[in-house]
Amino acid sequence: MTTALLTDMYELTMLDAALADGTASRRAVFEAFARRLPPGRRFGMLGGIGRLLDALRDFRFDDADLAYLRDASVVTERTAQHLADFRFTGTITALPEGEVYWPGTPVLQVEGTFGEAMILETLILSILNHDSAVASAAARMVIAAQGRPLIEMGSRRVHEDAAVSAARAAYVAGFGSTSNLEAGRRYGVPVAGTAAHASVLARPTEREAFAAQIALSGPRTTILVDTYDIAQGIRTAVEVAGPELFAIRLDSGDLLVEARKARDQLDSLGATGTKIATSSDLDEYLIEEAQGAPIDVYGVGTRVATGSGSPTAGMVYKLVAIEGADGSMRPVAKKSSSKQSTGGDKTLVRFPDGREAWTLDGSIPDGAAAVHETIVDHGEICALERSGTERARATAAAAIAALPARARRTARGEAYRTSEEWSA
Repeated sequence: MTTALLTDMYELTMLDAALADGTASRRAVFEAFARRLPPGRRFGMLGGIGRLLDALRDFRFDDADLAYLRDASVVTERTAQHLADFRFTGTITALPEGEVYWPGTPVLQVEGTFGEAMILETLILSILNHDSAVASAAARMVIAAQGRPLIEMGSRRVHEDAAVSAARAAYVAGFGSTSNLEAGRRYGVPVAGTAAHASVLARPTEREAFAAQIALSGPRTTILVDTYDIAQGIRTAVEVAGPELFAIRLDSGDLLVEARKARDQLDSLGATGTKIATSSDLDEYLIEEAQGAPIDVYGVGTRVATGSGSPTAGMVYKLVAIEGADGSMRPVAKKSSSKQSTGGDKTLVRFPDGREAWTLDGSIPDGAAAVHETIVDHGEICALERSGTERARATAAAAIAALPARARRTARGEAYRTSEEWSA
């Protein structure tokens, strides 16, 4: 199955016109960036580069794709024949997946002919916008959790394919595991899960339900204790599993209050090593508020996997340079109100104190380092070994650790990236 039709119609109608007047063959530079961060966010985290490379590898038009385009009269026959032989031959550079970004940061740059670079717009943005939104939300939750494990549990709240990519993006940002098995198989994300309320409701008694779980998994499992009465559920769980029970899970009520009561009860029953896991619409604010409670593990679903906790990253893909009639590259930029872009083929650099800048002549200022890496070189995907999930996860951990204290706050605020703010 190809990925070529995961796009908007206007990409191909623009290509049709560009082939007709020769614009398609001009050299061009496009870049992806976010004009602004979601309200209150202090940084964004780039997600999806690994998935983008997988999709780009399959971006070609097969017979079925071309038959549809012809039947739907999307393009002329000349363009259909052009697409039959289409292969991206340009070069793509990008921030390493897991890096942080701010408004205006060129997170990805595509160089090639206008025709081949332009039609990648929707594919690039659909992947980067989704995965970066999830990764950015997840990174804030990782900061709020202060080292406590987080489990991604949002599969039942989103489209089935989005669930897989959301699980990967959350893991990149620092979540420890996911409930989604396809994310485990496809990307190697550790998986976790035991039983839901239905498992208890299906048995005559709560004790029988817990006994069935313990018979299968042994005491090194997590028992959901709030189907009926939490205090009774905890007593029954410890009686069935013994004081070596690994964990209980709370999924309702005032989690801060219930966690404290549960800790006291577990300790009184001799289950001093039993951990407490919580779930139920957690986000970074609730996680931060819960830091004073004896909660060991957080299960996060809706707020990380859906738009309620992961507002769109708002990335756009704009032409910034085009070959002129004389063969030289000229910068181009939008001037429209609130939707401006900055023209020019940029080299993005960062300084040790966190400042970010770019140059238009390819130079790198003293003390700075270029941060883009080449992921596609003249059509050849050259970063597969560098685009893996574990590498992105390590990049994200380092990026979060390098953020200044003011940027790590979960309270609503503005984006931070100046040297003064970094040293504050």
